[in-house]
Amino acid sequence: MSIYTWGVRYADSGGLSAAGRVKREQVRMQAARMFAVDVPATRVAARLRVSTKSVYQWRRRWRAGGMTALASTGPGGNLSRLSPDQLLRLRAELDLGPAAHGWTEDQRWTLARVATLIGRLFHVSYTLRGVSYLLHRMGYTPQVPRHRAVQRDENKIADWRATTWAKVRG
Repeated sequence: MSIYTWGVRYADSGGLSAAGRVKREQVRMQAARMFAVDVPATRVAARLRVSTKSVYQWRRRWRAGGMTALASTGPGGNLSRLSPDQLLRLRAELDLGPAAHGWTEDQRWTLARVATLIGRLFHVSYTLRGVSYLLHRMGYTPQVPRHRAVQRDENKIADWRATTWAKVRG
């Protein structure tokens, strides 16, 4: 393991919470104070346990705009195209299940079905990846349902396990 990767304070794209953004901003402000007294970038990186690439970027921004240029700009990513009220309605509609919206062949929400539902309800189009991100932000996780045959007979399965499977296992 190299010293560089061992000593880095945070990974790329980490710290998505508000507390994480505050901590990152504090580190950048410490770096700015060091820039003001001409501490070399490599020493700033080592002392703050960040990459030298980040320090060079911060120093460039600091020189152009001072401390305010290093202030947090808030959470990253795109804003949702759905309002909070629309997200609540979408959650309620998803809870009704696919059959309530015309998909009767099975009871699974797919990304394509959710994208279609969003289009029908709110006249907003989402890509499948966008739907995946939206559902993740809403707290939904991918689920793989158990597929059970309609013809499944639990009694026959129990008998088979007791006789045939017991013989096979020895």
